[in-house]
Amino acid sequence: MIFHQLQNELDERAAQGLLRQRRTLQTPQSPHIVVDGKPYLAFSSNDYLGLANNPQLIAALQQGAAKWGVGAGAAHLVNGHFTPHHELEQSLAAFVGKPAALLFSTGFMANLGVVQALVGKDDTVFADKLNHASLNDAMLLSRATVQRYRHGDTVQLDSLLAKKQSGRKLVITDAVFSMDGDLAQLAELLALCEQHDAWLLVDDAHGFGVLGAQGRGSLAHFGLASPRIILMGTLGKAAGVSGAFVAAEQVVIDTLVNSARSYVYTTATPPALSVALLASLQLIEQGDTLRMHLGGLIAMLRKGMSDLPWQLMPSDTAIQPLLIGDNKQALALSEGLRARGIWVAAIRPPTVPQGTARLRITLSAAHTEADVQCLIGALHELAQEP
Repeated sequence: MIFHQLQNELDERAAQGLLRQRRTLQTPQSPHIVVDGKPYLAFSSNDYLGLANNPQLIAALQQGAAKWGVGAGAAHLVNGHFTPHHELEQSLAAFVGKPAALLFSTGFMANLGVVQALVGKDDTVFADKLNHASLNDAMLLSRATVQRYRHGDTVQLDSLLAKKQSGRKLVITDAVFSMDGDLAQLAELLALCEQHDAWLLVDDAHGFGVLGAQGRGSLAHFGLASPRIILMGTLGKAAGVSGAFVAAEQVVIDTLVNSARSYVYTTATPPALSVALLASLQLIEQGDTLRMHLGGLIAMLRKGMSDLPWQLMPSDTAIQPLLIGDNKQALALSEGLRARGIWVAAIRPPTVPQGTARLRITLSAAHTEADVQCLIGALHELAQEP
């Protein structure tokens, strides 16, 4: 009976064009992959600088494993905090211009830990309605009062902040919104936090390594610095490896070490990953040529797709969403590309709002101009089909 109910729910998802399925890559991550035995030109990875299969990072990981082993063996607070962890935290803090940083196993775990540690039932979280699922889950699990404001609507946020007179106030936002590719108005958000005595938690998962001078992230992109800002960055996207970090004032980091449950009660990441990430941080810092190439590809794609019947959403980042609307039409377009040897994922609710199913095209510095022209050509062909 219970299993029949589960199957019925899955069947209903399939009928709505919402059933999710995994595909197995048989090659390293790159623009040219093999999935289930077939070759594809891929535009679905968050490997924005093309570092996931970088030979220097592979060598660093191998050397790290040879010296430090393949597992941490314990939580950071027991005896799982290794020298490479410590060195990486110090380097990350300096790189993003913060006093201290703390490593987490994933961005999801980082967001859960920060929000839960800083606010509780007597406090309030103010959240953009298009925030990532990890921020949404974090605010609900914190037991704080939740106030959601319309996407990018700083006027509404100002009104909500003004009404809250007691308890801690935490504004949480993506820096680059993962499904739309647009940027949060971080300067305006910080000004409101200053005015209303609130913290600002910035999830820079899709900005770190890509935006700002030397890839230092969204805060550098906007020229922002404030003790009120708590920055979360992921290390499995532009950095090409795995994990995440939170950078903030020392008192905030000390609070997380003591109170962030997703940090305290989990095994530390393998120290060899931190060795690889120290090498990645150097490549990011020296990666202006990669970022310039990526910017050129973004401009080429937007120009080449400007006359398609589907709307290319406003974005200057590597995330270029093509709005389709209908779930099944988005799936059909994704399958049409796949039949032509091009891999682009269809994104549907609940990941995005109802009626906004889309192709989420992501570009990498590892793509060539010929790769982008191939995608543009294929979409124009599909646009001509009845």
